[in-house]
Amino acid sequence: MRAGTVWAVGLFTYVVAVFHRSSLAVAGLVATERFGLAAAQLATFTVVQLLVYALLQIPVGVLVDRYGPRAVLLTGTTVLTLGQAGFAFAGSYGAALLARTFVGTGDAVTFICVLRLVSGWFGPGRVPVITQLTGVIGQLGAMAAAVPMTWALSRFGWTWAYGVASSLGLVAIVAALLFVHDEPGTRTLRGPALSSAATRAGLTASWRQPGTRLGFWVHFATQFAPNAFALLWGFPFLVKGEGRSPTVASSLLTLMVVTLIAAGPLIGWFTARHPWQRSTLALAIVAAIAGAWTVVLAWPGPAPLPVLVVLVVVVGLGGPGSMIAFDLGRTSNPAGRLAGATGIINQAGFVASLTAVVAIGAILDWRSARGNPTSAFAWAMSFQYVLWALGAAQILRHRGRSRAHELTACPPGLSPSRPAEVRSAGSA
Repeated sequence: MRAGTVWAVGLFTYVVAVFHRSSLAVAGLVATERFGLAAAQLATFTVVQLLVYALLQIPVGVLVDRYGPRAVLLTGTTVLTLGQAGFAFAGSYGAALLARTFVGTGDAVTFICVLRLVSGWFGPGRVPVITQLTGVIGQLGAMAAAVPMTWALSRFGWTWAYGVASSLGLVAIVAALLFVHDEPGTRTLRGPALSSAATRAGLTASWRQPGTRLGFWVHFATQFAPNAFALLWGFPFLVKGEGRSPTVASSLLTLMVVTLIAAGPLIGWFTARHPWQRSTLALAIVAAIAGAWTVVLAWPGPAPLPVLVVLVVVVGLGGPGSMIAFDLGRTSNPAGRLAGATGIINQAGFVASLTAVVAIGAILDWRSARGNPTSAFAWAMSFQYVLWALGAAQILRHRGRSRAHELTACPPGLSPSRPAEVRSAGSA
């Protein structure tokens, strides 16, 4: 089995998961009509999905370390496919909510499994770039959930659009069964037997690593803005808040995904070449996103299209920016507890995304009765500054500790600032 084949299948499975995760983004207005929802109720779909995702990150990491990525990936993809099929046929708000719970459960599994496959099949020098490529190419799923899903919903309706979409999961399951091995020469990898004491000890050891905590806050600060925009609120914001047509709105969402894909390899190259500046790059991305939102929210009336283009391009940088967090975790933890550390880090961005989605929905409901849509969205989207401030403050707090720890841990005679030595001497 070749590394490229295993990665390609894992990557396809991740694309499918991102597609299912993002498929509600352009269907928010349709869902509102289908189920008769208010803004807060519409947000509940994404809230439940993100909540399940966030809560399962650490348990999934533990399971991957125990049973191997292949077995966990197959289980998660099966659950994801069943959830999307259920969403297609849901006729009530409760049934649709249950279906999105299954979607979130299956989605929670995929990324950690694929990153574990990458670390098992590729050498340390290639992992940062392959990890970035995994994250950004996976966003092709979000692109497929923008314009194509908008077209499918308008032409074929809810049940057919989501029903056909769910069949992608079957292709991913068959491909994983045939082509994925956990490591070279090992079809199914098994770790030590699970016990509550060993699990607690492993997770505690991972969290005590300053690099893991720094990765946690990097993921928290960088991921929520593109997530909240792409998963739910971007499309309504552009259509109702900025007065753009659904076609323009879906095209802008697609442009954001294109930015993700284009910027990922460059950020991966930077993190490999300049490991001591990873947290600096993350802070710069957070500042750029906050600045772009400031321009749009401060604009008198709807912002011009070029300004919105700049917004989605800059917000899109948060996706590959969040991948810096996993490189921090990788260089701070041994292979045996890497999936658990990845789960801790991955939880951060989705907790922040969940908080943003809930808060934006609640503020929209509160302000909609008091002003025009543009004003309501300006109030709601301004909540993001709270999370940016918290995340940036914690990055600044923990990166000094991480750098001090890595300087202490660096073997004598080596310079931790050199890329070739990052694997043994990770840096912030």
